[in-house]
Amino acid sequence: MRLKYVLKILLLQIVCIAAGIPVSAQAPVSDTLKLTVKQAEDQFLKNNLNLIAQRYNIDNASAGVITARLFPNPDFNFSNGIRATDETQGPAYKEQSFGISQLFTTAGKRNKNIQLAKIQVDQAKYQFFDLLRTLKYTLRNDFYTIYFQEQSAKVYNEEIGSLSKTLDVFKQQYAKGNIAEKEVLRIQSQLYSLQAEYNNLLTGIDTTQSEFRMLIKASPNTYIDPQLSVDLNGKQVVAVVPYQQLLDSAYTNRYDLKSAKVAVDYSNVNLKLQKATAVPDVSLSLNFDKLGGYSNNYLGGGIAFSLPFFNRNQGAISQARIAIDQSKVQFQNQQNQVESDVATNYKSALRLEKLYNSFDPQFKDDFNHLIQEVFKNYEKRNISMLEFLDFYDSYKTNTIQLNNLQLNRITSLEQLNYVTGTPFFNQQ
Repeated sequence: MRLKYVLKILLLQIVCIAAGIPVSAQAPVSDTLKLTVKQAEDQFLKNNLNLIAQRYNIDNASAGVITARLFPNPDFNFSNGIRATDETQGPAYKEQSFGISQLFTTAGKRNKNIQLAKIQVDQAKYQFFDLLRTLKYTLRNDFYTIYFQEQSAKVYNEEIGSLSKTLDVFKQQYAKGNIAEKEVLRIQSQLYSLQAEYNNLLTGIDTTQSEFRMLIKASPNTYIDPQLSVDLNGKQVVAVVPYQQLLDSAYTNRYDLKSAKVAVDYSNVNLKLQKATAVPDVSLSLNFDKLGGYSNNYLGGGIAFSLPFFNRNQGAISQARIAIDQSKVQFQNQQNQVESDVATNYKSALRLEKLYNSFDPQFKDDFNHLIQEVFKNYEKRNISMLEFLDFYDSYKTNTIQLNNLQLNRITSLEQLNYVTGTPFFNQQ
């Protein structure tokens, strides 16, 4: 009778797990933040410090355009006599001279500098939007990872709670001599194994939670509770989008590719500027001397420029040509990377979609019903405890694998959004 009582307790505990009823409740977190993925994105765009810092680079580059548009300032000089050894011409302090000069750049250097400054603004913008693409991908991946790992954590939590209570009962019955020691040790071994796996899972969740909080600038004490309503069961979302459409979108919307392209433009304009630098600039001047050696109140004009006999900016021109070749190679490499990213992730997403859709949506419910039948057979001693716990472990493993499969499928869609630079999927 006592053994039957123990088995009923074990059955009740595990039926609760199969039915999804929590056996032991966790202490509520005082600062829990419930967020949908859209709400998380809104907080991210408003609060993320990396994005805010990157925006300043755009402002800095824009200020560079203002500087490039400015003309050189004129130079002014003034000289007043203090002392002279020859006083025949009167006191030395009466001698005064003035001069003003203005530098004029040649060969369109000013316009070329303006072009370079504008390209640098574009580069800053592309770097900002590429950072936004990367951080947004990380944010959404973390959101889904937390959600599905929390679903797996619930399975562990319920199973550990059930086995802990069952172990206590078994220890009491073993002390009374109603059950064998091997049954106690088997339950104890299973419990310790689950606790170790559960701890590793919680460590991963905590790490992802920490990264997610940083992205949305949430308090370190905040616990993120993702709210997800997506249902991809039996749906074909990747197969209906042509591969070429994804590739064309990547060519158009990948900001790292745009940045590589604009680097080629920058190198081309820089070569023109370096060639223009070889052309001497001209300085025009106007001078006045009150008591000049030629005559009093002397007024004269002048022109000055360097003679390009030796330095014709040969080294900088050569470097600019090399930079063009280098930037073209880097651009081609980036194009190849984009094509590879899209092709690889498209195949992976298709494979996961096919695998996920091959599962019967009723499998989980049928599996829960099956485990209840196994409980009944164990109660009747038709199967051994070892067989029963093996099936029990299989239930846990399959539930977690299903959660991981759902996570892998939804993150594969996020990966396609990332490599194409376009929000094709998972829009909520």
